Amino acid sequence: MEQQKSASEWHELVQHTAEILRELAEAGDLGPGKVVVVGTSTSEVAGKHIGTGGALEIADSLLNGINEVKETFGFEVVFQCCEHLNRALVMERHLLERLGLTEVSAVPIPTAGGSMAAAAYRSLTEPCLAETIEAHAGMDIGETLIGMHLRRVAVPYRTKRRYIGEARVTTAITRPKLIGGQRAVYQMETSSNTSTCD
Repeated sequence: MEQQKSASEWHELVQHTAEILRELAEAGDLGPGKVVVVGTSTSEVAGKHIGTGGALEIADSLLNGINEVKETFGFEVVFQCCEHLNRALVMERHLLERLGLTEVSAVPIPTAGGSMAAAAYRSLTEPCLAETIEAHAGMDIGETLIGMHLRRVAVPYRTKRRYIGEARVTTAITRPKLIGGQRAVYQMETSSNTSTCD
């Protein structure tokens, strides 16, 4: 499926990826300072079982769609490696240092890290790997399980488009924990309330 794609099919992968991520960015108010984690099985995009037919060409197309939206909204994107690299994250070094994340040492390749992580690594200015992160939102292309890298509390977000190629796409945004129980208020009140808990 990879090499036999027409120009329009490659373009469709870019468009569909950008469409889903753009909808997620709007729903999650994702802009500068926010981080989105992306997990991808290019095998699943190609209609194969995860881990059996990865393709850098597919990864490059998805990366084009992701970068298009990233540049528009200004958020950071990190890319989850496959389980062979313990789902470490490819990112720019400035982000790792800004967030004080724990660096791990590896260079992702298609057979150890995955095609998406490998493509992302070679596209970055100063790439590195972090062990984990707490991202504000995530896009999972092909059910790669990105939940371990999302902030609590993760909320599923169902985009209008649910597939890229043959891969099912799941997205999520996160929100702060609601604390305080029954008497807690989560939005500023417009009228004064005279009762207190003092």
